[in-house]
Amino acid sequence: MGIRSVLSKPYAKYIINQQRKWASNPKEAQNKILAEITKKAANTSFGKDHKFKDVGSYQEFKEAVPIGDYEVLRAYVDRIKTGEPDVLWPGLPAYFAKTSGTTSGTKYIPITKDSIPNHINSAKNALLNYVHNSGNSKFLDGNLIFLSGSPIMTKTSGIHTGRLSGIVNHHVPGYLRSNQMPSYETNCIEDWEQKVDQIVEETYQKNMTLISGIPPWVQMYFDRLTAKTGKAIKDLFPDFSLFVYGGVNFEPYKAKLFESIGQTIDSVETYPASEGFIAYQDTMDQEGLLLLLDSGIFFEFIPAEEYFDENPTRLSISEVKTGVNYALIINSNAGLWGYSIGDTIAFVSTAPYRVVVTGRIKHFISAFGEHVIGQEVEKAIHAAVQEQSQTEIIEFTVAPQVTPDSGLPKHQWFVEFGHQPEDVERFANTIDVKLRQLNSYYDDLITGNILERLEIIPLKKNAFIDYMKSQGKLGGQNKVPRLSNDRKIADQLIMHRL
Repeated sequence: MGIRSVLSKPYAKYIINQQRKWASNPKEAQNKILAEITKKAANTSFGKDHKFKDVGSYQEFKEAVPIGDYEVLRAYVDRIKTGEPDVLWPGLPAYFAKTSGTTSGTKYIPITKDSIPNHINSAKNALLNYVHNSGNSKFLDGNLIFLSGSPIMTKTSGIHTGRLSGIVNHHVPGYLRSNQMPSYETNCIEDWEQKVDQIVEETYQKNMTLISGIPPWVQMYFDRLTAKTGKAIKDLFPDFSLFVYGGVNFEPYKAKLFESIGQTIDSVETYPASEGFIAYQDTMDQEGLLLLLDSGIFFEFIPAEEYFDENPTRLSISEVKTGVNYALIINSNAGLWGYSIGDTIAFVSTAPYRVVVTGRIKHFISAFGEHVIGQEVEKAIHAAVQEQSQTEIIEFTVAPQVTPDSGLPKHQWFVEFGHQPEDVERFANTIDVKLRQLNSYYDDLITGNILERLEIIPLKKNAFIDYMKSQGKLGGQNKVPRLSNDRKIADQLIMHRL
């Protein structure tokens, strides 16, 4: 065993002991965060505008700070972009994480000196939880790869600006840099396909033990490794034992990914966002991700059905219930206040608080009043894959067809298969039945002959890669929306049908 794997075990035990302390006192941990961040931001422009010096309780905080998305904070961020200090957080941010939003265009998310540990330590602690729970630490002695965006930065009034994954790359601990792949030069390649090809060249003869990235882009890497060598991933990397992922539900990709590897291996799920690292998998045998209540973020939760109300209910951690769909709101030491990150979550446990991501606030189908969400379509397609187990899903998305050439309106499911189901009609019927079980509104529309059964539209190979490439969003942290309430994506994909 190498020094990294040996030392990781006592360190992991220490981290888990610290984690248990705050996880067993969630309300206290969150109240402490709220008091700390409002006190520190009291003399900022935002703090003065919202009278942080008078805030002494969560109730007073709710009365002082409105809920909003990036547009609500844009005027403050624009001032920071000119170089003005003490706007949302004392001083200037260390970085801007630059992201592309569907409604706000390019967003500049501040990352401060105080918030950097949230991103870095949370990723590290996710791995240490795995080491502690599994006893496997050997992967730390081999080569590790993080498929991410370019670490190249620009400057915005002197503030380093780039993709979150690129920013994080600059903070990889020194003890891991010596075995981190790919090389810095390769990581800087902007064209994703060229980058993956170069990563293949650099890694196919290495002892890769941990691979991390968003599943569809890792699949692309695996496909090109196999195309070059003719070998399954387990034969190329016999010591590859841990896959770390985040950003999307793993279930639709799992069968194809493990087939490419040639065996099942351990995996760790994480929930990172530009706005903050939200949660990570802390157990190997229980559902959900541990919500990070002691990492510089004070969380609020709005029942999803109230999100667009004028005065929605705002809840703290001690007020939430399991099985309810909530919009996730953060207040943080990055200077984000009452900030809706756009995700919906549900709690599967309150001792400790573990969550699953259920979808996006603005990614749903309700063209007919059904309000189908991401979690429902993923559960439905998973049921169909389980019934016809040879089926492999590369990617899929769902859109309404309001004006079909004939028949009733319906939902259209655009699916790129790795292996098609033996019976596509039965596959569609299984999805439909499961979705009707999960969503009573959808069931009513089918029963009332307002909608007809959903339609599966199989797509050609690489249809989604070609679509993402056409949008300039191939690779990195970019994801295909599971659901759309319009036909913008569907009308592009229909040209790739088989």
